[in-house]
Amino acid sequence: MWRIWRLFDPLRAMVVQGIFLFGLAAMIHLILLSTNKFNWLDGAKKPVATSAQNAPMPAAVPAAKS
Repeated sequence: MWRIWRLFDPLRAMVVQGIFLFGLAAMIHLILLSTNKFNWLDGAKKPVATSAQNAPMPAAVPAAKS
């Protein structure tokens, strides 16, 4: 293991790892904020009223006899 640290500077490796982990955390949080379910700032968005979409079909008009 000590031979690996002869190849890399430990301080530089830890700084790069910290920057990478911060970027990864920021990306995950922004992805979650863009969803309806996990947006903790605005809360879940209320779905649009769908009563018109779920209304029953109107009664059929009987055909006129000729």
